[in-house]
Amino acid sequence: MDSIRRVPTRMKNRMSETTLGAEREHFEKQQLSSISKAINSTESPLKEKHARRIILGTHREKGAHTFWSYAIGLPLSSNAIVSWKFGHVLHKILRDGHRNCLQDCMRHYSNIAETGLLWNNIRDRHGYGQLVSLHCKLLCTKMEFHTKHTDIPGSLEASDELLERTAGTDINNVFQLTVEVFDYMDTELRLAEAVLRQLNMSIAISTLTSGQCKLAPLIQVIQDCSHLYHYTVKLLFKLHACLPADTLQGHRDRFHEQFNSLKTFLNKARDMMYFKRLIQIPRLPDSPPNFLRASALAEHVKPMVVIPDEDEPEEQEDDETLIDVSETIPVMSSQQSVDIFDQAFGPPNNGFDDRDLQIDRLKQEIEMLQAELERIKGEAQWYITQLKSQINSLEAELEEQRLQKQRTLVENEQLRIELESYSQRSLEHDSLQATFTEAEKKAQATEMRYNKLKEKHAELVANHAELLRKSADTVKMLSATQQTQEDVERTKQQLAFEVERVRQELDLKMEEQKFDMDRLRRELEEKNSEIQRVKTSLQTTEKAGESLNSSMTALQAEKERLMRSVSERDAELSSLKQTAQLKESSLLHEREKSIRELGELQDKLREKASREEQLQQKLLEEQFALLQATVTEAENIIQDAVAKLDDPLHIRCTSSPDYLISRAEATLGSIDKVQIGHSEFVKNMRDAGGLVRALTQFSHLTADTIANGSATANMAPTDHADRLTENCKACATQSLQFLRDLKSKASLNRADPASIRAAVQKILRIAQDLRPKGMDVGKDELGDMVDKEMAATSAAIEEAVRRMDEMMNQARKDTSGVKLEVNERILYSCTDLMKAIRLLVLASTDLQKEIVEGGRGAASIKEFYARNSRWTEGLISASKAVGWGATQMVDSADRVVLHTGKYEELIVCSHEIAASTAQLVAASKVKADSGSRKLGVLQQASRTVNEKAANVVASTKTGLDQIEDKDTFDFSGMSLIKLRKEEMESQVKVLELESMLDNERLRLGELRKKHYEIAGVPLEQMEQNNGLQSPFQMTAPSSPKPSKPGVMKKPTLAQKPNIPPKTTYRSHLGQDI
Repeated sequence: MDSIRRVPTRMKNRMSETTLGAEREHFEKQQLSSISKAINSTESPLKEKHARRIILGTHREKGAHTFWSYAIGLPLSSNAIVSWKFGHVLHKILRDGHRNCLQDCMRHYSNIAETGLLWNNIRDRHGYGQLVSLHCKLLCTKMEFHTKHTDIPGSLEASDELLERTAGTDINNVFQLTVEVFDYMDTELRLAEAVLRQLNMSIAISTLTSGQCKLAPLIQVIQDCSHLYHYTVKLLFKLHACLPADTLQGHRDRFHEQFNSLKTFLNKARDMMYFKRLIQIPRLPDSPPNFLRASALAEHVKPMVVIPDEDEPEEQEDDETLIDVSETIPVMSSQQSVDIFDQAFGPPNNGFDDRDLQIDRLKQEIEMLQAELERIKGEAQWYITQLKSQINSLEAELEEQRLQKQRTLVENEQLRIELESYSQRSLEHDSLQATFTEAEKKAQATEMRYNKLKEKHAELVANHAELLRKSADTVKMLSATQQTQEDVERTKQQLAFEVERVRQELDLKMEEQKFDMDRLRRELEEKNSEIQRVKTSLQTTEKAGESLNSSMTALQAEKERLMRSVSERDAELSSLKQTAQLKESSLLHEREKSIRELGELQDKLREKASREEQLQQKLLEEQFALLQATVTEAENIIQDAVAKLDDPLHIRCTSSPDYLISRAEATLGSIDKVQIGHSEFVKNMRDAGGLVRALTQFSHLTADTIANGSATANMAPTDHADRLTENCKACATQSLQFLRDLKSKASLNRADPASIRAAVQKILRIAQDLRPKGMDVGKDELGDMVDKEMAATSAAIEEAVRRMDEMMNQARKDTSGVKLEVNERILYSCTDLMKAIRLLVLASTDLQKEIVEGGRGAASIKEFYARNSRWTEGLISASKAVGWGATQMVDSADRVVLHTGKYEELIVCSHEIAASTAQLVAASKVKADSGSRKLGVLQQASRTVNEKAANVVASTKTGLDQIEDKDTFDFSGMSLIKLRKEEMESQVKVLELESMLDNERLRLGELRKKHYEIAGVPLEQMEQNNGLQSPFQMTAPSSPKPSKPGVMKKPTLAQKPNIPPKTTYRSHLGQDI
């Protein structure tokens, strides 16, 4: 009966397969017809109905397999028009076809790319070669983009939420997506520009079939560009909300170029007659969006492209039943002729004609037949749907029966194989038993090793206790204690390593046993599953029929035997499982015991470490106490020296400046030692010996300097005495403050003797000023001194030029961008200034030789310098000033390049060099002949130096302007009260700055006065000496230190200009108050 029921099913299956094959053949034939009509060598535009049928075919088969099966055979490499239409159809499929079409097209990606590369190198007579190359590149870019961003469909019709989700929250992904959209838009615009470039923009060309063939693919380009433009605007606004505007300058420039190109393309396409009936082209705004203003996003309007519905009459290609209207054709033609006759002579039969009734009747019959035809079509479609569903169900049943048959055959074969495998598994159980025995032996060996480790640990504990007893005298034997500590650390590491190794071995054994247990458990489960499969196979074989009854009996007996063997194996597995559980519990107990012992050992080690920390802390406290005692004694020594400053008995004590200088220099050396000892003590507070020794020497030398400074002040002039006393007090104050910082742990790290060094240096300078001046150099030595000073100045300038070159090379390695440009400009100007100064010194040397040769007569050069000692000293002073100015210029430039100095230092150094060179020129000009050619060379070199100094000032100011960030003032979000408050605070700041400027100007004036007093010489003394002897030489005793001549005085102090008060600002301030 079952076989009888299957007979109609087989017949239905054959009928359904025949029907499906016919439908598939009909579908392929229809697709082939549409593809051949759409892609041909005729230079005419693609018809929408053929493209629509191809797209519907992709949705029907859920892919583009059929399309590519026919497209592979097209002559793409030999016919440019066929390649152009192929790209047009493929573009439509990627936009409107099924979503699986993208994967099918990616399989032929290389063929498309090769076609574009081929036509890029070929020029055809119709001009399609370059267009096909650009179109293929566009298709490849489109496929790559949508393959990477699968959420965005090929038609690019995605909502803003989908675009936000695709971009994500990572700004790097948003940046990369924006670049990809830019590239996408570039390929679209390049194709459009190439097409429009080949066509004449007249209306006639756009209406010809040859022109329409090239313009047809631009409809998809317009649709893509409208969406890509919207994506670009949204992504750029998102980037500007997260990144600075300077970073996105390149993106904005690229968008502006694409905006102008797209707007030009849309305007040209809007003027063509071909596009007016096919697409409604949007209009872009007159200017691109302002991405620097976030509110401009609300003003953006997404461009919408509208494709009007087309009512094209489709050709009837299918074999369908049609109404025969051949008989009505002559009637209609005769009626048309009658109507023409009636228009001339009027209708017959008094205006009534029977043919009107016939026409109405025929129309009604046609409508009825059309309705009937539609009804029949609907019923046929319903029947087709029902039959297809039945066919699918029958095919599923057939496939299930086939699978059931195959499973039955496979299971019978598996039963035979499993019977053979049971015998092998019994042997594996025996090997498992042997494995358990071996595991027990290994556990015993592990326990023995653990006992040995425990004994070793006991020995280590005893050794450790002995070491603790020996550590009582750690303070006296620090080195021995440190060595012992290192031994203990090594022992501790060895012990920890042994304990860790034992733990790893135990864990390894536990893992091996767990692995064996899991393997046994899995085998048990496999046996159970095998039993279940045997049961299932037996049940299915019982239903197979009477032909298998005999085999079933044998299988039943085999099944009983297998069940017995399985029960026996289960019993063995249960016993093995119990044994494994007992072994596992014993191993866990041993592991817990070892963990407890390990914890005890770790506690003892921590206790030992804490005792060692206590000893270290005690040592640190003792060292710090020693330092505090030393600091206290140093404070007492310095305070005793300070007390002598105001002691009336100390007024009679005197000292020489030379001795004070020696004491001050020794104090500076001790300050360096204190700083070194302080840094070492901060790094290692367990050893304060170096700092203690340095503080002891420092306190005695500082007290000696203060006491001798007070004694030297008793013999000095009033002004120098006051300043020397104040600096001695300042030195004492700073020293006591430094010692107070050393006494506290909180302020120990920030203690700095720099202020003490500054105070001692001031005392040293005052002592040097108090040394007797005049007669520093004998008249016989002036000649040699001039040559030495000029040579030293030349050497200093050569060194300055070399250092400038080194700084230039270093700046090029370490900096880049604007900083490199600024540093190069400043260093170039400084180098030019140094070279100009070198030429000035050479010219001055030549002029000096000319003066000496012309004025010495029969006397020697040394006698000439001795006779004109005043002029010689001025020349030496000017040469020193030039060399010093060049050195300061190089140091300032070095600090500016390293970002540790100020640009204003370069400006001041430039002014100082200009003044020094003027002094050198003046000193050389005093005795030079007015008509001397070398004097003209010297003056020209002086003007060059002034120009180069001005260039240094200009380049420094320009670089300062480039580096400084000038923030713009944005007061848009402030209220009236807030603005008023800010205005008052700004006025207060202006007043403070003006006050500071006035005070600094007064200070500068006093400094210049003091400089003039020290360096200048009264005019009356110069007239009395007649330029033959310095005033210092007549009154001051000799000194080995060269004096600073006073002949070259600086001009009178420039007074601060009398600037009237800012009446407008102050009156406004008064009104505000």
